Amino acid sequence: MKILVIGPSWVGDMVMSQSLYITLKQQHPGAELHVMAPAWCCALLERMPEVDKAIVMPLGHGDFKLTQRFRLGRQLATEGYDWAIVQPNSMKSALIPLFAGIKKRTGWKGESRYGLLNDLRSNKTDFPLMVERYVALAHPRADMQNNHCIPALPWPTLKVDTANQQNALNELSLNTESPIVSLCPGAEFGPSKRWPEQHYAEVARHQIEQGKQVWIFGSAKDIPVAETIKHHLPHSLQGKCHILAGKTSLHQAIDLMALSSVVISNDSGLMHIAAALQRPLVGIYGSTSPKYTPPLAERVAIVHTDIECRPCFKRECPLGHLKCLRELPAGKVLAAIQQLATSDHIAVGHR
Repeated sequence: MKILVIGPSWVGDMVMSQSLYITLKQQHPGAELHVMAPAWCCALLERMPEVDKAIVMPLGHGDFKLTQRFRLGRQLATEGYDWAIVQPNSMKSALIPLFAGIKKRTGWKGESRYGLLNDLRSNKTDFPLMVERYVALAHPRADMQNNHCIPALPWPTLKVDTANQQNALNELSLNTESPIVSLCPGAEFGPSKRWPEQHYAEVARHQIEQGKQVWIFGSAKDIPVAETIKHHLPHSLQGKCHILAGKTSLHQAIDLMALSSVVISNDSGLMHIAAALQRPLVGIYGSTSPKYTPPLAERVAIVHTDIECRPCFKRECPLGHLKCLRELPAGKVLAAIQQLATSDHIAVGHR
């Protein structure tokens, strides 16, 4: 069997997609699995042993471009795929498998994709977690409609390249002589997911005073946030705070984060990478909820406030106060770090 998956466009969603790929290979051990995704996700696919080939999606997120999708589908027709699974919900994402002439095309109804998909699923509410909705697509439709549950939900587990890890340490003049506390203060979704820099700085100060070092991960967009965190530290401690935002490839970020003694992250793609590396993790939630996209790992602490207006799932605070994050003190995160340090493979849960 040869399977094509049209993967999601966001890093966190792609990490959670590995649960689908693991399930497909468990059910069809001899299958060849190809995944089409944006170029920035291919580094993740290369760390998933279940994926035999990553195909770069040349069209940008939101681009319709019917003619180009038709040409791309006809190019893929030569691969002779038996089955296509479409993870995104958009109508345009289902066009390429149709144009490729793939006989079985599976996905959620999404944007009323009747005709585009012929193995259409409509009982999405039976699966509250995003990762459950992904994995459900690997199972027969009748089973998912009758049982309303996933028989097994494997967690993502990314491979680490130790040679690349050492090269990254050398390139960035980093060392592992003291425990590494990794901060992930960015969030592509918007400001309603970003815990304030001053709170991150308070956590960083406390951890450095405890004899640890701090690495700040993120994209080039997160450099100002990282610099603000470092600036809020006493000058005498700033030498133990290393800004990696904008300086690493995704491959390097994966391998370096694997060295962390603990990761503190907003609800972001990097949070899901940390979970897939099985690092002790404190996940900070503002406008979103762990009831939909929780980090899938054992040693996880989820922290959030309980004000009435959250979760609102908005990119920006509709009330303008951002209390769900501003009123979440650094002390809660520090307590979660301590609890993770003393727990033994136990999910700490909500706080």
